[in-house]
Amino acid sequence: MAPHLRTISREEHLAFVASRPAVSHMQVPSWGDVKPDWRAESIGWFDRDGAGAERIVGAGLVLYRPIPRVKRSLAYLPEGPVIDWHGTGLGPWLDPMLAHLKAQGAFSVRMGPPVVARRWDARTVKDAIADPAAGRLRDVPPDAQEPRAAEVVAQLRALGWRRGEEEGEDGFGAGQPRYVFQVPFAGLSLEEIRGNLNQQWRRNIKKAEKAGVKVVEGDYEDLPAFYELYRETAGRDRFIPRPLGYFQRMWTALRAEDPDRMRLYLARHDGETLSAATMLTVGNHVWYSYGASTGRKREVQPSNAVQWRMMSDAHERGAAVYDLRGITDTLDESSHLVGLLRFKVGTGGRAAEYIGEWDYPVNKVLHKAFTLYMARR
Repeated sequence: MAPHLRTISREEHLAFVASRPAVSHMQVPSWGDVKPDWRAESIGWFDRDGAGAERIVGAGLVLYRPIPRVKRSLAYLPEGPVIDWHGTGLGPWLDPMLAHLKAQGAFSVRMGPPVVARRWDARTVKDAIADPAAGRLRDVPPDAQEPRAAEVVAQLRALGWRRGEEEGEDGFGAGQPRYVFQVPFAGLSLEEIRGNLNQQWRRNIKKAEKAGVKVVEGDYEDLPAFYELYRETAGRDRFIPRPLGYFQRMWTALRAEDPDRMRLYLARHDGETLSAATMLTVGNHVWYSYGASTGRKREVQPSNAVQWRMMSDAHERGAAVYDLRGITDTLDESSHLVGLLRFKVGTGGRAAEYIGEWDYPVNKVLHKAFTLYMARR
């Protein structure tokens, strides 16, 4: 029997999340509270057990972005929904979702299936960066391929979904990274994880310890100190910073749902805060979310110290994966993003490619108009 779909309460949504080993931090109810410009809705898929009792078998956080004067919305499920992506068919899951979102006034739907297609070991990525002939990670032969990912892609195309990149979009300004870097923790001791760090990382951690760098957990009152470093990092790395209020809202919303959902770490040396980072946790998956540092006193390696403390704490709390989030696809040495890629590769983890974000134009005219509008911004 195909599952049926309905709006669910925050409590139902959280109970489902708690029953799963890993769900994206963007698919928990509190993430909707972080995005005040979007209207949030939790949806659930249900079937019945042998005794006829209803049970939840899938869930999703939908963010609706209203379009002025049109009274229609873009519906977005970042890194979701959480359904059986590798089951017998996607139609019974996605068709009722589309019908529900259309009834809610969505002119277009975007989702990010949490389906990994390929993986590259740290050594492979490092060698590719050093190879002048390797232009992009996507062109490098992977160390592992997920055969069922191709089946998911084929089903999505057959159902009328389009991969976002095929329209030349950047993700409606809200897209999530297709390429990420993750460190597997499951079954490994902390000593083994440290042993998998490259030599430079291990050396830098020792330098920080010897120099007297202290990494502490911060609180809400420490967010301004983090933010000053974050603004400096934005100027150095050429990206537009989010406002301080965004991080204050994240802290309040996520920790109200679960005190372990968000943590803040600060590296200090002689009373000066040199580096800081935020860490998010859902189930056994931990994310390094935002990082910031100053250009001062780099020789004491505060950024490595922060990361190692977060990795140590994540391991102690039973994490199966430490996720360093997005990496660049380009391997061109001239790109300023390659330095960040090298930093993450030094953890000894693996690069992963997801199948990307997918669009379903409920109203093709409005979808096309919105696509053109976003392309011109």
